[in-house]
Amino acid sequence: MAIRDVLKMGDPRLLEPARPVEDFASIELAQLIVDMHDTMRALNGAGLAAPQIGVGLQVAIFEVEANPRYPDAESVPFTVLINPVLAPLSDAMEEGWEGCLSVPGMRGLVPRHADLRYQGFDAAAQPIDRSVSGFHARVVQHEVDHLHGVLYPMRIRDLRDFGFTETLFPGQNLQDD
Repeated sequence: MAIRDVLKMGDPRLLEPARPVEDFASIELAQLIVDMHDTMRALNGAGLAAPQIGVGLQVAIFEVEANPRYPDAESVPFTVLINPVLAPLSDAMEEGWEGCLSVPGMRGLVPRHADLRYQGFDAAAQPIDRSVSGFHARVVQHEVDHLHGVLYPMRIRDLRDFGFTETLFPGQNLQDD
């Protein structure tokens, strides 16, 4: 069990595409998932991708369950998603405010697909195939972007909708995702 340092925007490793996981039975993968979970929980994150802690593998985790930073967000079950593939289920897009542990103290209004199918594998190499919408779809897209070297500011359409959390939302106790 270890809480790992999260890389910050500007670190070139965050811009590198991650490699697919090939060995699902490795001790290293199991330890990576435990460390990611511990790190995400310690920082009250909604998700975390392996590249954010300097590991260039296609592994993302996410969960939202009574998170004080997302009091109105629907529940998102704890998921380990390995080697994911995303497919929009419609052309509908929704804009929503996002933050990121790798872009601390800032928020931006980001367009995302409203309805999404995601496929991949869990930690035991069992297939995952889910169709989701709303906040769940947003979280998945945010984390999978990290696996492709994309940070949410790269998706913001209008930089007037990007700034420091304390300035955009004064008096609110919002932290980073």
